[in-house]
Amino acid sequence: MRTLYHQWLSPFARKVRITLKEKGLDFSLIVENVWERREDFLALNPAGTVPVLVEEGARVLADSGAICEYLDETCPDPPLLGGDPVDRAEARRLVAWFDGKFNGEVTAPLTNEKIMKRFLRLGEPDSAAIRAGQHNVRGHLDYIAWLSERRKWLAGDEFSLADIAAGAHISVVDYLGDVPWSEHPGAQEWYARIKSRPSFRPLLADHIPGAPPPPHYADLDF
Repeated sequence: MRTLYHQWLSPFARKVRITLKEKGLDFSLIVENVWERREDFLALNPAGTVPVLVEEGARVLADSGAICEYLDETCPDPPLLGGDPVDRAEARRLVAWFDGKFNGEVTAPLTNEKIMKRFLRLGEPDSAAIRAGQHNVRGHLDYIAWLSERRKWLAGDEFSLADIAAGAHISVVDYLGDVPWSEHPGAQEWYARIKSRPSFRPLLADHIPGAPPPPHYADLDF
């Protein structure tokens, strides 16, 4: 069976978890504390980051983008990158938006300050960084609403890796209680459709000891 090395609030690992489920592929999970820099893990991925997917036959794949595209090529049903070059380009553009811009402006600052600093005993959270992340998420929610008003899904008519990447990042921020849903009904409607997908439900069952999610986190009706 495939093995996925992950962290509970890594949006990149969550993206791979959703993709594996969308493809109907079985896998087991191993939580990797990347800050420990284990030699055995570094042998799998010298970058020392998750996710890392170990396939049956011991093939090792690292980086969420590389893993997801590998899975879409080797297990093409259902396709998650679009049926033509234009659709694939748009899906890849939005994946890059959420994995780069959204992560840098929202996901990483909030998780680092509210979770990682506490667990690694790195001092008090930076309130300015938290406020910046909470402010920045609003612009991204507006963009999600704008896209979903004009398309069935974020990249076009079909559910794609763009929706998976966006949902993975939003799910992390929602776990922290930092998504102002009442102010962004368009984004909320899109996310409700994401939450209802069977591939997403295992994420809604995640529960970090000492850092529980808000009550609405696993509620499909918010």
